[in-house]
Amino acid sequence: MIKHIVMFKLKEGANGKSAMENAREAQAKAAALKDVVPSVENMEVVCNSPAADGTNYELALICDFKDMEALDAYQTHPEHVKFGAYITSVREARACIDYEY
Repeated sequence: MIKHIVMFKLKEGANGKSAMENAREAQAKAAALKDVVPSVENMEVVCNSPAADGTNYELALICDFKDMEALDAYQTHPEHVKFGAYITSVREARACIDYEY
């Protein structure tokens, strides 16, 4: 199995919204991927707590895939590509790790 963890630091004021408003919108868009991308075994999409340190990243995706081939299928799926275009427009930074477990 592959664990794919990606975190996004969002721009303040992107699309006329706060970083947390964009995080909530991105959370809904990303969570919908679980139902349309067959290679996703499990997906959790979370937003940083409002009480947490303001320097934290606002959004994280924690996903499970059968293998790297399944992760690659997710990365190139048209719905994920659409999400990628959206998140790129509102993010200032991205961090990711993929590991076998």
